[in-house]
Amino acid sequence: MLTVLALAAPAAAAAPEINVGAELVRVVLSLAGIIALIFAAGWLSKRLAGRATPGGRRIRCVETLAIGARDRVLLIEANGKRLLVGVGQGGMRTLHVYNGEIDTAHDAPPPAAPVPAFGELLARWKRTP
Repeated sequence: MLTVLALAAPAAAAAPEINVGAELVRVVLSLAGIIALIFAAGWLSKRLAGRATPGGRRIRCVETLAIGARDRVLLIEANGKRLLVGVGQGGMRTLHVYNGEIDTAHDAPPPAAPVPAFGELLARWKRTP
């Protein structure tokens, strides 16, 4: 019985002491990093989803040209009409309203590549060696 106690005493003395404060700081920083990654993923998904297609919008900016440091000319399409708008320090002004047919053949954006569903991506990932 003495030998068992003699062997147990050095094992208990050799156990490292745990610094509770340092462990708490490590856990809190890890949690903050994970929460930051979640917010970054949400922000990135919103930003990428906005670029897919402007579905249902009746107003879009066709083209922009910077004339000066703070002055720009915008070509805007709204409800089938095109407006040439000047934007500067004094505000916005309509410079010209185009009447008639709109030629959209040269300024139509290329069609976006279809985004595969999550299930398809997972199936592809499982098939790759």
